[in-house]
Amino acid sequence: MKALDTFFKADGTALSLRQKRLEILGSNIANAATPHFKARDIDFEAAYKSALNDGDLTKTSANHIDMGGSAGNAEVRYRVPLSPSLDGNTVELHVEQVQFAENATHYEATLQFLNGRIQMMQKALKGE
Repeated sequence: MKALDTFFKADGTALSLRQKRLEILGSNIANAATPHFKARDIDFEAAYKSALNDGDLTKTSANHIDMGGSAGNAEVRYRVPLSPSLDGNTVELHVEQVQFAENATHYEATLQFLNGRIQMMQKALKGE
């Protein structure tokens, strides 16, 4: 089973991070007119590398510190606006919409890669 975990870990981690980012960006878009709302985002690349960092260490006790990260632990940061609004809202709708569309495209591509891996695995199991 460890081989399957390794085989699917990258795609699963990417999907989890992309989903979390879609939720954050969607919240930013929904609050574009809310006074004093601060736009947030995650650094996908840094969070992805952190989540995949398994190291070569094995936990032999539940009390040991886990060296690998997880998608749920991605650091959410406030976005610095290019032109802040007078009401204190830092959401720039055009920026958020572009980021959302780009992230959604990457999410869909990751799903397609994952589907390809699953189909490849099915063919291997059938002996095709």
